[in-house]
Amino acid sequence: MSPSPTSTHSASPASNRLLWLVAIGFFMETLDSTIVNTALPSMAKSLNASPLLMQSVVIAYALTIAVLIPASGWIADRFGTRRVFFSAIFLFTIGSLCCAISQTLPQLVASRVLQGVGGAMMMPVGRLAVLRAFPANQFLRAISFVTIPALIGPLIGPTLGGYLVEYASWHWIFLINIPVGILGCIATYIDMPDIRGVEVPKFDLAGFFMLSTCMVMFSFALDGMSELGFQHATVLLLVIFGMATLTAYWLHARRHPRPLFSLKLFSSQTYTIGLLGNLFARIGSSSMPFLIPLFLQISLHYSPFEAGLTMIPVALAGIYAKKLGTPLIMRLGYRKTLVYNTLCVGIMMASFALITVDQPKWIRILQLLVFGTVNSLQFTAMNTLTLKDLNAKLASSGNSLFSMVQMLAMSFGVAAAGALLSTFATHYPAMEGGGMALQAFRATFLCMGLITCSSAWIFWQLPSEMMARAEDPKKVTVE
Repeated sequence: MSPSPTSTHSASPASNRLLWLVAIGFFMETLDSTIVNTALPSMAKSLNASPLLMQSVVIAYALTIAVLIPASGWIADRFGTRRVFFSAIFLFTIGSLCCAISQTLPQLVASRVLQGVGGAMMMPVGRLAVLRAFPANQFLRAISFVTIPALIGPLIGPTLGGYLVEYASWHWIFLINIPVGILGCIATYIDMPDIRGVEVPKFDLAGFFMLSTCMVMFSFALDGMSELGFQHATVLLLVIFGMATLTAYWLHARRHPRPLFSLKLFSSQTYTIGLLGNLFARIGSSSMPFLIPLFLQISLHYSPFEAGLTMIPVALAGIYAKKLGTPLIMRLGYRKTLVYNTLCVGIMMASFALITVDQPKWIRILQLLVFGTVNSLQFTAMNTLTLKDLNAKLASSGNSLFSMVQMLAMSFGVAAAGALLSTFATHYPAMEGGGMALQAFRATFLCMGLITCSSAWIFWQLPSEMMARAEDPKKVTVE
């Protein structure tokens, strides 16, 4: 059973209020990652844009968080947890207000970037404040409490977003953040301890710039093929420039005494395979929260609220499947579990191409339940594998890089799905009743499923004898 904040017997009332404050921050960030998806068609109509070209609203938020995560720990050590957490909630709230009053798609994307700046600081700094405010024997119980919203946010996000769009307007999915943000700013000023690092090393600004440039170039290349309308030559130049900056960082990290992410992390086979497998497997699975609500509303003519309700089976199955992950890994080992389950995830994603307008709803719900189950098992196995062999010296840096890759994969996944959807939409003849969009979605689901299946080759490189140890499941990060 998850602990309540009062279950830490020696914790003071101020410490308990800190847990609630950080938990609310986590909830705001995870909710905003999913609440937008069901509102994209309504946003497109209001902003005079195509609903098939709205992925930049999701990409801008996820990419901004991915870019800034590596700097969050250093910023908190340098300027203090109270000031940084206050600034994070303030920027997130101002960004939400700007989103709500946006009149054009570029304005909305810019506002989502501002939201992402705040979101990038909330979760890492909040986790750091809890780590330093609670003794070691209470930290696990405390962090378990504050990460519960990471499960609740995705559970209610699509449904709440659909409800607000259908019975109010899409602007309210951002306006509801404002009163919560104001209360959060006040609570931060009162309850957040002002903790700073004892010794703050010099920040690797050059390495940060190289990695950030690499991520932005690859995202622009993917999104440029659809929404931005870049020519093929421009996309090719962006990809080459991104590869060049990634190579430059690798050379930089080899000679820098304190690089942003040490190359020693990759001396661990499990970390290397787990990180790369996470990146490519998540590109497929991260596209589904974007594709499914869009598909249901455009091709099957669901209302926003109905589309949001349809996502509940995925979240519920995912929560239940967390209990199955550890026994499965202990029985089969990491290699078999990840290879077989990755193929299952890819096949279930591709199976959405079989959906028809006349298909019974119970089949669709069963499909969503199975997908939610195997997808959750995938996250559990990948997360455990990636972090299980990191030594204490590299744990903080390795976890930060892992968090960055998670958000980067979300950005790449949505960008890739949007590019495929746009490409297929131009190749199918226009049909009445959304037939063209239905064919485009089917082809996109097939392609994203194949991308996920291909990542099974990465997990195939694991030693066949690698089994889970009893302590491994404790290192699973919450999704």
